[in-house]
Amino acid sequence: MLKQLGIEKGKPFDPDERLAEILTAASATGELMAQANTFAKRFAESRYWPDRQWDRAIVLDNSAQRGEHHDELLERASWFYEAVSFSEAMRSHTPGAGQAYLGAYADANGDWLDGGGTYTLHVPADPPAKLFWSMTVYDASTRCLVDNEQQRGDRGSRDADLVHNDDGSIDLWFGPTAPMGKESNWVQTVPGRHWFSYFRLYGPLEPYFDRSWKLEDITLA
Repeated sequence: MLKQLGIEKGKPFDPDERLAEILTAASATGELMAQANTFAKRFAESRYWPDRQWDRAIVLDNSAQRGEHHDELLERASWFYEAVSFSEAMRSHTPGAGQAYLGAYADANGDWLDGGGTYTLHVPADPPAKLFWSMTVYDASTRCLVDNEQQRGDRGSRDADLVHNDDGSIDLWFGPTAPMGKESNWVQTVPGRHWFSYFRLYGPLEPYFDRSWKLEDITLA
C-alpha cells in the first residue's frame, strides 16, 4: 500500500506537487476522522449508562483486537488515538480485579468540554473500587495530561485533602480558577484548550458491573 504512495524501504520519498497536496489534505482529513472516532464514539454498547455521557474509554473487546466477526480496526484506532498501551486487565470483567476506564468527552448537555469554562462532577458515595479511584483530565489536542500551572491533572480517593459531603459523596471542580473553598477538589483547565477525562476504578466492584452505582455527568457550573 505504501509503495503506491511512493514510500519504499531504502528509497527517498520525493512526492510531486500533486501528490504532496493530496497527502497533506488526507492527513488533515484523517486527523478529523480520528477525533470523531474517539471523542464521539458510535460503537455498540460504548455508552456505559444510556442516560449519561460516559463511554467505555476502551472499546476493544480483547488483547487480540478481534471481534467475533471482524478485526477491530476502528476500535483500535479509537483507543490508540487517545492513549497508549492495552491489556485485558484494563477492561476487567472480574469484580475486584483489574481496572475500569470510563471516558467523558462532553458535558451533560452534550457540548465539548471547554478549558475556559467551570464544571463540576458529583461523585456519589462509595465509588465501587476495591483499591482506589481517580478522575484525570487530558488535553484533547495532545491527549496528554492537562498542562496547567497547578502541575497536576487528577483528583481521587488517594488524596488525603479531598473534601467529602456529609453523605459521603464528593463534588469535583474543573476550570481555570478554583471556586472559593473548593481548591482541594479542583483540577485546573486551560482557556482555549478542550479537554476530556477518564474516571478510573482500580479493582472495580459489582455495583460498577451491574450499573447500580451511577456516576453523574460533568456539568457546566
